[in-house]
Amino acid sequence: MKKVVIYTDGACRGNPGPGGWAALLRYGDHEKKISGAEDHTTNNRMELLAAIKSLTSLHEPCMIDIHTDSQYVQKGITTWLHAWKKRHWKKADNKPVKNADLWAELDLQTHRHIVKWHWVKGHSGHKENDLVDELANKAIDKLLEK
Repeated sequence: MKKVVIYTDGACRGNPGPGGWAALLRYGDHEKKISGAEDHTTNNRMELLAAIKSLTSLHEPCMIDIHTDSQYVQKGITTWLHAWKKRHWKKADNKPVKNADLWAELDLQTHRHIVKWHWVKGHSGHKENDLVDELANKAIDKLLEK
């Protein structure tokens, strides 16, 4: 099984506002950068979309280390998701889980792979995290130029 390392980030100008997502995928000496943007979204949706798009870009099951600066994504997928699903996408206070559509898709995509989730501190000089942050912001710039 191939071993892939992924770095993801999402960005938003206003929350909600125009947003971008990006990921860097590494397999051996190969690197792939992907990114995209949406007109009206939130930072959390972009963080989730970065993880989803990185996983869906892989054509076969892999062993993956995903690095994110989003505790929302990292804790959501590793800690909160099981309970949300048991409660039919409701939180402990019985309110609906925000971004349930993306959480369900991320859950589906993670089952194709063996995934380990890692949190990295954002905007702290972490080379790959800084790169995907820059790519996510460039995706927003490109969207706003249209």
